[in-house]
Amino acid sequence: MRPFVHLHVHSQYSLLDGQASIPKLVDKAIADGMPGIALTDHGNMFGVKEFFNYISKKNGARRDKIKTLQKLIARLESGEASDQEKGDDPVAALAKARAELDAVPKEDFKAIIGCEVYVARRRMFNREKAMGDYSGYHLILLAKDKRGYKNLIKIVSKAYTEGSYGRPRTDRVELEKYHEGLICCSACIGGEIPRHIRNGKLDEAREAILWHKSIFGDDYYLELQLHKATVER
Repeated sequence: MRPFVHLHVHSQYSLLDGQASIPKLVDKAIADGMPGIALTDHGNMFGVKEFFNYISKKNGARRDKIKTLQKLIARLESGEASDQEKGDDPVAALAKARAELDAVPKEDFKAIIGCEVYVARRRMFNREKAMGDYSGYHLILLAKDKRGYKNLIKIVSKAYTEGSYGRPRTDRVELEKYHEGLICCSACIGGEIPRHIRNGKLDEAREAILWHKSIFGDDYYLELQLHKATVER
């Protein structure tokens, strides 16, 4: 089975939209055998510190468990294990320890830091509700390296301090300025491209795809959602 990672995830920091706590999100992903998970709360990065610290704690516990089991196996193989460690059947104890070690993930669980930003329909400083400036299109941004993380911070911070109108908004100028190190996904039905498609504006949808592709290159992805068919065959 190919590894699967959720890249569009809202926690309780997505007010009125997400409910799950960060520890529960991470624990569920680990229990399901996923190698990582993204955090993409609406318009904010409030949960990033808790997210990173909790995953770091889980990874530390994983590494400690590996070391503990490796030392136990070495003692059982050399005959230096205590009576309590050997139990009634040293061979069975060794097999159990090896099985437990095999079950521990070999790689650290990956924290993917992101945000579902709001992109102004015009510029982030435009504030005319009649012109559609209130809120904005949804867009997923994921940091793929340290530079991307810093750029994501700049985008989200300026969205609050300079672009807030209904929601903290960024715009295309800011995305072009701070795009390096970021992976971009077209987002949900609230994204620019799905909105254009739903409104029958295919030329506008095509323009939006080509613009984002020109900025993010191979790091731009169209997001698809599996939903129940509404048309009978």
